[in-house]
This record gives sequence, structure tokens and C-alpha cells, in this order.
Amino acid sequence: MGMHASAIKKDRQALRRREHNRTMMAAIKTAVKKVRSAVGAKDQSAAKAALAEAVPALSKAAAKKLIHKNRASRLVSRLTRHANRLSSPAPRS
Repeated sequence: MGMHASAIKKDRQALRRREHNRTMMAAIKTAVKKVRSAVGAKDQSAAKAALAEAVPALSKAAAKKLIHKNRASRLVSRLTRHANRLSSPAPRS
């Protein structure tokens, strides 16, 4: 804990910012889990609906530097790929 007024203010700001970031990260994780659970249950409509909620949340978090933009892009790509696999048959190799 700081002794100067500016340090005390910074501590207050950091507490508020940390609480906000934790809330936002929890929402993002929940959105990603919803997509993954819908894909795991092979429910195509639920997966598409959950993906439609997760993509903007990830993009917004990346724009606000809550998560790295490459991580957001990677998650969107992977979730989209998994959701799309439900609608098309697996390729033969």
C-alpha cells in the first residue's frame, strides 16, 4: 500500500480494474465453454448460437487488450472450425 496520495489512488484504480478484468475474463471463458460443450454434444444449432456470442466477446476483449489479439484470433478460428465440422462430414484420408 502506497503512502502518497497518487500511490493510494493507483491502488484504488488497480483494484477496480482487476475486478473488471476478472469479470470480463470469466464471461469470455464461459462463452468459449458453451461452444465447446455444444460441439461435444454434437448440437449444431446450439454450437452456432454459442459461437455467435463468443466471437464478438473475444474480439471486444482483444480490442480492449484484455487478451492478446493473436490469442483471440486463434480461439475464434478453432471454435469456428469445430462448429463447422458438425455440419459437414469428416473428410476421408
